[in-house]
Amino acid sequence: MNVIRTTIPEVLIFEPKVFGDERGFFFESFNQQQFLEAANLDIHFVQDNHSKSAKNVLRGLHYQIEKAQGKLVRVTQGVVFDVAVDMRASSPTFGQWEGTRLSAENKRQMWVPPGFAHGFLVLSDTAEFLYKTTDFYAPQHECCLKWDDATVGVEWPLQGAPILSGKDQQGFSLQDAKKFD
Repeated sequence: MNVIRTTIPEVLIFEPKVFGDERGFFFESFNQQQFLEAANLDIHFVQDNHSKSAKNVLRGLHYQIEKAQGKLVRVTQGVVFDVAVDMRASSPTFGQWEGTRLSAENKRQMWVPPGFAHGFLVLSDTAEFLYKTTDFYAPQHECCLKWDDATVGVEWPLQGAPILSGKDQQGFSLQDAKKFD
């Protein structure tokens, strides 16, 4: 497993070793020991989620202010642009974002630590998105950072207007959003 460090030290990209031939392919999609060594944290995952979305759907930027979730995310079908935004007010990278393409083809995964908002934009006709979380979904603690907040300045590779849920249309600016200490 190749670990790619990003400009935000806690956000990591994992690139698996894929073994393939004319029959197909095999790879380890998760190895607890390698993950713990790379992240340098004692992490335990408690929930797996799976979503399917159409082209131009933008989900996010979501986080839970209490019961904060770390997320290990990957795509099993299609292509997305995946984003993490640092919501830790005391962090030197507060308000900064990291983004990468995740696809069924590249099989990469991104580690979004607790304290970060997360979202993705579907670039293919459809995409299936899987994520492991370190805490359970708690809708009463869910927050949404505005996907197009100018202060954050995420450079989404949009092709037209994104398709947003009602909740995502009501996201808060970085200035007004709840933050982690």
